[in-house]
Amino acid sequence: MSVWNWINIILGLILLAIALNWAYFQIMGRRSAKIISEEEFKNGMKKAQVIDVREKNEFDAGHILGARNIPFTVLTNSFSAFRKDQPIYLYDTRKSLSIRAANKLRKEGFKEIYILKEGYEGWSGKTKKKTS
Repeated sequence: MSVWNWINIILGLILLAIALNWAYFQIMGRRSAKIISEEEFKNGMKKAQVIDVREKNEFDAGHILGARNIPFTVLTNSFSAFRKDQPIYLYDTRKSLSIRAANKLRKEGFKEIYILKEGYEGWSGKTKKKTS
């Protein structure tokens, strides 16, 4: 076998691993949370815990009005900050961190978990930015 054949095999395996990883997160996201549209998010957020799982600097640069910042990196140490009797609405830049956060929350016994479909990038509602 030539070097190019080996390179093609390795690249194919890498692409397969990426595709499987993406599929895994899609399936786990659907098992752990309901992915909802911006309209559904807006309609339910007044009776929910709205959580931005991005890092603090991203949150400070702009976030959904009324959201709390609990970064994914500290989520495991922050379960006590959540109420089990209220829905949890999660978002991040798109939704990959939210899916991972939903998986952790589900494993801790939280049931009503929702993820903003297009994430903060697709949000057209009210936002807030930290001013210096």
